[in-house]
Amino acid sequence: MLLLAAGVFSAALGLKGFLLPNGFIDGGVTGISLLISQLTGVSLSVLIIVINIPFIVLGHYHLGRKFALRTLFTILALSGALLVVTFPVLTQDKLLIAVFGGFFLGAGIGLAMRGGGVLDGTEILALYLSRKLPVSIGDIVLNINIIIFGVAAWLLSIETALYSILAYLSAAKTVDFILVGIEEYTGLTVISFHSTEIRRMITEQLHRGATVYECTQGYGSHGHQHLKVEAVFTVVTRLEVVGLFDEIHKIDPHAFVVTHSVSDMKGGLIKKRALH
Repeated sequence: MLLLAAGVFSAALGLKGFLLPNGFIDGGVTGISLLISQLTGVSLSVLIIVINIPFIVLGHYHLGRKFALRTLFTILALSGALLVVTFPVLTQDKLLIAVFGGFFLGAGIGLAMRGGGVLDGTEILALYLSRKLPVSIGDIVLNINIIIFGVAAWLLSIETALYSILAYLSAAKTVDFILVGIEEYTGLTVISFHSTEIRRMITEQLHRGATVYECTQGYGSHGHQHLKVEAVFTVVTRLEVVGLFDEIHKIDPHAFVVTHSVSDMKGGLIKKRALH
C-alpha cells in the first residue's frame, strides 16, 4: 500500500507539476486521456478512470482479482489526487518539463508496479496480446504509443509531440530503473582450474546458487589445448558483481570470467538462501 501511495503521489506530481500546465502528453492510457482532455475539455480525472475500466476488467480475468483490485484502487487514487491536490508549476523550461515530468510519472508507474498494481492499462493489454500474437510486450506498447504520438502531432503540433516523446522516453527509462535497475541481475560464467573453491565461495559466502558443468579448453596462452576444466555459472545482482570479481581474483587471478545481463529468469536460487 505504501508503494502504491508513493506511486500515485509521484505520478500526480509529474502530471500536475510538469506535463499538464504545459500541454504535454505521455504514452499509453494516460497519454490518450491527456490528449482527449486537451481537445474536449473533459476532466482528466474522469477520463483516466473511464478509459482504464476495460483494461481493469481484462486484468481481472487474466491476472487475478487481487491484481484488478489493486489496479482499481491505484487508478482511483490517482484520479482523486489530480482532482483535489494542488502542485506548483515547477519550471517553464520545455526541456526540463519533458525530462522531469517523464521522470516523476515513470517513477509513479514503477512504484505502483512494485506494489502489485498498474497506473496504466496499456501494459495489461500488451500482456494479453503477447500471449495471443507472436510479438513481445515491448513491441505492442511501442506501436500503441507511435499511434498516440502520431495523433498528437496531427491534432496538436509536431513540437508538442516531440517533447511528449521525450517525456515518454524519460518515463520508460525511469520505470525500467525502478523495476530492475537496483536489482538488475547479471549472469557470470567462471572458467578456472580452481572451480571447487570458487563454487564454495559463491554458495557459502554469498549464499547464492551455482551450476557447475564440465568443458574442454580449445585454445589458451600456449596454443591449442584439450584440458578438461569446470565452469561455474551463477546469477547475482549488479551491486554484487564487483565484490564477486574481487573474491574470484583472490582464488584464481587467471580465471576467465564472462558476464552478461539477465533479462528474465524463473525458478532456481536467485535470492539469498536463508541461513540456519
